Amino acid sequence: METMKGPTQVVKSRFEIEQDGHLGYLEFETDGHGWMTIWHTEVDAALRGKGIGLELVRTAFDYARENELRVDVICPLALHVIESHPEFRELMGKR
Repeated sequence: METMKGPTQVVKSRFEIEQDGHLGYLEFETDGHGWMTIWHTEVDAALRGKGIGLELVRTAFDYARENELRVDVICPLALHVIESHPEFRELMGKR
């Protein structure tokens, strides 16, 4: 008799930074198979140009490294950060 595996649990989460009542966040999912997908980063206009987006992406990649996750990036901001910060490329995976 074959054992049936349960469904893959996908967990949607986000990292947030709040300053002076304004919010920046990065949304991501983990899939239970060692993957983290970075979907979207949003930074309030009042916080733009202060490195908040970079800090959010850095936090996401640090989380991936600490949890031994491969990263798949959909978010244009995160892709831009990877281009200018090659230290994150080692975490990028191919499905």
